[in-house]
Amino acid sequence: MNMPFLRRASAIALCLLTASALAAEAPSRTECIAPAKPGGGFDLTCKLIQVSLMETGAIEKPMRVTYMPGGVGAVAYNAIVAQRPGEPGTVVAFSGGSLLNLAQGKFGRYGVDDVRWLASVGTDYGMIAVRTDSPWKDLPSFMAAMEKNPASIVIGAGASIGSQDWMKAALLAQKANVDPHKMRYVAFEGGGEPVTALLGNHVQAVSGDLSEMVPYLQGNKIRVLAVFANERLPGTLADVPTAKEQGYDLVWPIIRGFFVGPKVSDADYQWWVDEFTKLQQTDAFKKQRELRGLFEFNMNGKELDAYVKKQVEAYRLQAKSFGLAK
Repeated sequence: MNMPFLRRASAIALCLLTASALAAEAPSRTECIAPAKPGGGFDLTCKLIQVSLMETGAIEKPMRVTYMPGGVGAVAYNAIVAQRPGEPGTVVAFSGGSLLNLAQGKFGRYGVDDVRWLASVGTDYGMIAVRTDSPWKDLPSFMAAMEKNPASIVIGAGASIGSQDWMKAALLAQKANVDPHKMRYVAFEGGGEPVTALLGNHVQAVSGDLSEMVPYLQGNKIRVLAVFANERLPGTLADVPTAKEQGYDLVWPIIRGFFVGPKVSDADYQWWVDEFTKLQQTDAFKKQRELRGLFEFNMNGKELDAYVKKQVEAYRLQAKSFGLAK
């Protein structure tokens, strides 16, 4: 019997076995946690991959979407780190707003290093919107009204003081020579509620994200006065003017993506990274991203991890300038 051959064959078999053990299969059950009530940006982010992963055949059973509101992401963050840290099939949606809250220490004892940052699926941009029948037809007229009588304008948004929506409104107030801490600001939980309040005329304007307005723009009920992007956006949103072109230098991109629990194995984490890398190149995904008013921003694995940590530090310095963080 050829012993060297057998040893070699055994070694090859062992290598193949090890490789197959490391190459994780698709999770048998997938879930996307949206850290808010239905209808806002987190919901949109979860639905984007729920549809795309089925269309591309990456998963066989539909992904479950679970809503976990509270603390604009804090409840979901704490639940994943403390109670569900190793679930291979569970991803949690995050946005630039989540990172801003992390920067201000709003997620309690957990920080940016306590989860595994997985993938981004696009970027959104901040905006200010009013009802179609509002007296303000553009940003300068709105800013003039705000400067003249700040108390006459109530701005609704999907998060509390110190959040992204507040920061965007605060930067606008500053540019209208109004003390941001004196503007009238009403906080809601999640992106869908402020729009409902605006349509019911309970608030006069909404500070939020452009993607959350896309469904309402088609109904001709809401007017976006300005998008906080460097230049006008392509496609159906090309008619929305930027704040910059109207004389106000305000740019605020909002990344959207996912993280997993800290104890998810390297193999399972890599399965997701690989799937997202493939998914981002498919027409099915690009179509779903566009439907939700998001723009291309593909960053996965270690690259995203580095970006998130850099962004959290930048937000911390910005929040500090408003007296919101140490």
